[in-house]
Amino acid sequence: MADDIVDVLIIGAGASGAAVAWSLAETRMRIMCMEQGDWMNPAEYPSTRRDWEVLQGRDYSISPNFRHRAADYPINDDDSPIAVANFNAVGGSTILYSAHFPRFHPSDFRVRSLDGVADDWPINYAVLDPYFAENDRNIGVAGLAGDPAYPPHDPPLPHVPMGRMGEKMASGFNKLGWHWWPSDSAIATRQYEGREQCANLGPCNAGCATGAKSSADVTYWPMAQRAGVELATNCRVREVTVDARDMATGVVYYDENGVERRQRAEVVIMACNGVGTPRLLLNSVSSRFPEGLANRSGLVGKNLMFHPWGNVNGVFDEPLESHYGPQGCCILSQQFYETDRMRDFVRGYNMQIVRGSGPVGTAREGMHSGTIPWGAGHHEAFEKYYDRTIRLGICCEDLPEECNRVTLDPELKDSNGIPAPKITYRLSENSERMLQHGLEKGSEVMRAAGAWEITKHGPLRMAGWHLLGTARMGMDPERSVVNAWGRSHDVRNLFIVDGSVFVTSGGVNPTTTLQAVALYIADSMKKNLANLFD
Repeated sequence: MADDIVDVLIIGAGASGAAVAWSLAETRMRIMCMEQGDWMNPAEYPSTRRDWEVLQGRDYSISPNFRHRAADYPINDDDSPIAVANFNAVGGSTILYSAHFPRFHPSDFRVRSLDGVADDWPINYAVLDPYFAENDRNIGVAGLAGDPAYPPHDPPLPHVPMGRMGEKMASGFNKLGWHWWPSDSAIATRQYEGREQCANLGPCNAGCATGAKSSADVTYWPMAQRAGVELATNCRVREVTVDARDMATGVVYYDENGVERRQRAEVVIMACNGVGTPRLLLNSVSSRFPEGLANRSGLVGKNLMFHPWGNVNGVFDEPLESHYGPQGCCILSQQFYETDRMRDFVRGYNMQIVRGSGPVGTAREGMHSGTIPWGAGHHEAFEKYYDRTIRLGICCEDLPEECNRVTLDPELKDSNGIPAPKITYRLSENSERMLQHGLEKGSEVMRAAGAWEITKHGPLRMAGWHLLGTARMGMDPERSVVNAWGRSHDVRNLFIVDGSVFVTSGGVNPTTTLQAVALYIADSMKKNLANLFD
């Protein structure tokens, strides 16, 4: 690794870091990105193996505390009903995400104005609209124009096929008169920009071996590298350094051999997700920032939002081929997304129709629940559930609360001795009521669709996929960490572009909004180039 100075140093090569790197590349500045993981080899993904279901729950588990890869850091989430899910590699958590890609609604940016809770964003849907469209084109988003729940937009690729499972659930929504629509998906349903189209194999959440899933390593990074961005892997950043003028000067990091090194930079961009970014800022202490870098507001790490998640399973009489197709992408319903004053909670949730389990997953789940015995009667019971089960996910909007936070664990450390993050989180009464409403309505639509057995539970423990809000955006330096274009109030050449800057969480998977925000911040930086370095 070169020890000379770079113009821009990005920390983290996931969804937001990749998008920012690509966008800034046109400036011809020297841009370097540091990633503590490495490139993934698609030939080694579980989907290339017959035991993919076993590997998905072990080597490719969504929890770093389960999989223990060299690039991972441990997370103390004992004081939370929801466990953190992330992945450290080029592409970040998009390696394992479902690629379910709905946008935030316009109302999500005006929660205080509309509902008197949380805070309004300093930007709105109209500001992000062109960046949503740019992101759709860059990565290849599949969908169907005309969804009445959204402002008009036209995805570049046809939507993921609904299949028998989607048609079955659509009939239930139609019977009740509820909204449903094919979900926007970061899936190439046709050949796109040199990538093969989706083969509908199913195990998307353990890495896509064909490259049809639009993870950041196969979309933004090839474009960014062709434009000259440098990508340094296996570099674990310990802290961001700062000078007497409150300007970031670079980072201290460990290389792949564990040797401590430094990299100087004129501008530093944080893209480490809503847990990794506050962890690094809180560990970057100095005489100028004794409580952590960019933390004079005291808000770094606070206002963590997860999205409490519920699950409703329905079992049907006829085979539905329910384990085929992208795992998390089929249809969605936003019937209960916006606030309804007749309900006992504010804001709302998204219903996401999710594929059923593969054969091993079906057998294991049935044995755990007692519905599929081991031994006599196993095959008969297995046939009643396999390819006949549909899942419905409830993604609840999580309102920000300062008591939900990321701090540094006083004892747990990673392999380089850097303090691990500690999660302190609880569900609010509003979230509890919203989740219960969602589980009841999910069960109702399952009955309407014809399910003969329905089970429901939530909040799911292993569902901390969405890490938001811990370095929030805002105009008031006392009530936010960065300004309206991601610039630290305290450190003028420090920017944050990941989910940490979210003011509210919406009620949908956040990746497309996260990347639109990152592209908007990068564009704002380009418009203010003269002011970046002072």
